[in-house]
Amino acid sequence: MGSEGIRDIYINPYTDFGFKKLFGTEMNKDLLISFINSLFDGKETVKELTYLTTEQLGTTETDRRAVFDVYCTNEKGEKILVEMQKGEQEFFKDRSVYYATFPIREQARKGNWNYELKAVYIIGILDFTFGHKDKGEYRHDVQLIDKRTGEVFFEKLTFVYLEMPKFNKAEDRLESMFEKWLFVLKNLSRLLERPKALQERIFTKLFETAEIARFSPEEYYAYEESLKVYRDWQNTVAAAESKGRKEERVKNARGMKAEGIPIEIVMKITGLSAEEINEL
Repeated sequence: MGSEGIRDIYINPYTDFGFKKLFGTEMNKDLLISFINSLFDGKETVKELTYLTTEQLGTTETDRRAVFDVYCTNEKGEKILVEMQKGEQEFFKDRSVYYATFPIREQARKGNWNYELKAVYIIGILDFTFGHKDKGEYRHDVQLIDKRTGEVFFEKLTFVYLEMPKFNKAEDRLESMFEKWLFVLKNLSRLLERPKALQERIFTKLFETAEIARFSPEEYYAYEESLKVYRDWQNTVAAAESKGRKEERVKNARGMKAEGIPIEIVMKITGLSAEEINEL
């Protein structure tokens, strides 16, 4: 973790270790139940969860390696898959729909079966944005609908995507348990103390669980490795974005240069140096 990590009070939930520490263990199942119930705002109240092994997902070895962070079932037999996604993937939506087929197919019964299915919920906590036109909307609830009427065609398959970079509510503006959960997930690793707005008992447990000083040496090492992977990923993404922006500026400068626009103006618009522009 190095000198940066030592200053952190609480774990980063965007790391694999951090997310599974909070939501992926039997000991902390009540944290996951509270988060899911806040997500559905009472419409789908979960009283009990049972963790399922991800090794049962899919029919091939490739399928089994491509697993969600948390896979569980509630007391009604409905399947809930939760994933913390660190970075955007080219076919993320395709991947998400593909994963949804696993808990659907595993409900098949041999012999005489009427095809009745239990509901499946896919919850994606995203550390990136889709780039949709609705710039301010950070939550997307997706179901199969009839395009003509706008009515839900099939209620038993639901995708909930949370674009965390778009959630920017300050502590003193949090209005619901759902918003409190989003606030703590987004800001946990940057907090120096427990916010006054998060006084519910469930958050007492969360902050105790997330406190790095309470970790065993083995947990500390595992978190350190997981944090390194997360930071390497962030650096890779940042480098790719920076390269893309530079290529776009070069393209624009080349076009302006071809149009005979004075180099001083090209420099001002693109931010490139005179030497870089002359080499185009």
